[in-house]
Amino acid sequence: MELSIFGFIVAGLVVGFIVGMTGVGGGSLMTPILLAFGINPATAVGTDLLYAAITKSGGVLVHKKNDNIDWSITGWLTLGSVPAAALTLWFLNSLHTNPDAMNAVIKQSLGFVLLLTALAILFKKRLLAFAHKHAGDHYHLSGRSLNALTVVTGVILGTMVALTSIGAGALGTVALFILYPFLATKRLVGTEIAHAVPLTLVAGLGHASMGNMDWSLLSYLLIGSLPGIYMGSHLSGRISDEVLRPCLAVMLVFIGYKLAF
Repeated sequence: MELSIFGFIVAGLVVGFIVGMTGVGGGSLMTPILLAFGINPATAVGTDLLYAAITKSGGVLVHKKNDNIDWSITGWLTLGSVPAAALTLWFLNSLHTNPDAMNAVIKQSLGFVLLLTALAILFKKRLLAFAHKHAGDHYHLSGRSLNALTVVTGVILGTMVALTSIGAGALGTVALFILYPFLATKRLVGTEIAHAVPLTLVAGLGHASMGNMDWSLLSYLLIGSLPGIYMGSHLSGRISDEVLRPCLAVMLVFIGYKLAF
């Protein structure tokens, strides 16, 4: 048992370090790692959701202090994501009498979302270039259409996050970059984090109410991840982003394909 505890702490340290260096990879790495430790998919997702809510709360405080959050965009995203997460949790709860079916749905969904996350990481720069190139022409929406599309984006993210604990980070940031190309990068990142906290908290508490939570495991992950994020943040930029992101994407493709197929 002591060896497992040490393994969980090291897992938290490694994932925290990668998140600190790259800004992505939290849920997309943590949940597969927990599966590799033999944690069942539902418990892995539930634990990772509250882990994300706690670790990202500190980010919200920093971004709020620096005025890096667009609360209007956060509100429209939340309007779509939280109800979608609640409906997804209701669907999972209907499968709760059949744990094998619920874990199968979560595991396969996790695989597909990991593949999407890998694509978002690989093609992020091209997507951003497209958004900036066409900002202001017929591609760019405004007013009610933009708000409606933001709500729809929230619905998609809420569903993915409640099912897999993944999506609010890399996918959410890319979606916001495309929808709001004129908004400063630091405000987009801050807005995504501000949206992720209530979403992961609601989804995590929903999973906890179904028993999909291991509180001891959560504490071990936090013990490792908090210093890991600190160290990774201080080393950010020392290793080229052109090396880190492709390596991370290839790893996610491998894990996602294995889970999905």
